[in-house]
Amino acid sequence: MAYNFSELKKKIEESKEWLTKEYQGVRTGRATPALLDSVRVNSYGSLMAINQIASISVEDAKTLRISPWDAGQVKEIEKAITDSNLGISVSSDEKSVRASFPDLTSERRAQLLKVIKDKLEHARISLRGERDTVWEDIQKREKNKEFGEDDKFRYKEEMEKIIKEGNETLGAIADRKEKEISQ
Repeated sequence: MAYNFSELKKKIEESKEWLTKEYQGVRTGRATPALLDSVRVNSYGSLMAINQIASISVEDAKTLRISPWDAGQVKEIEKAITDSNLGISVSSDEKSVRASFPDLTSERRAQLLKVIKDKLEHARISLRGERDTVWEDIQKREKNKEFGEDDKFRYKEEMEKIIKEGNETLGAIADRKEKEISQ
């Protein structure tokens, strides 16, 4: 009976998706609508994501324009972005809000690189936990005589190969983000 690694592969894929999503919220030199995903606006008594109450467009490399579907929300959006401490300067007119991102300083780039490394380490810790869980399961099954000792070590090698590939993929995602920040 072969060991089923599909759950491990699924967890690795979830880690990749999590890391990619986390990195979208880390500001590089370019303005992207994803940078405002964490900002919540008080809209009619409840907190909502900006993209649920307005359209967000990229005006230029350092500016986003937020156009609410209800013009009465302009002040609330402006307040929410200002309160979010993203380091963005905000201005508004009667129909929309303009969010301008200043150039990254070398100090801020260093902080962002540290954040990138921390998030990568968090994803890798998650993979190590999954590896430990699978290894415990393989050992338990071998003790229950579901397969032999040779199979146990073959499955361990296969598991280590899957984990190594997952870690390499996570590293590649982090490297791409580091290059974006360094530019």
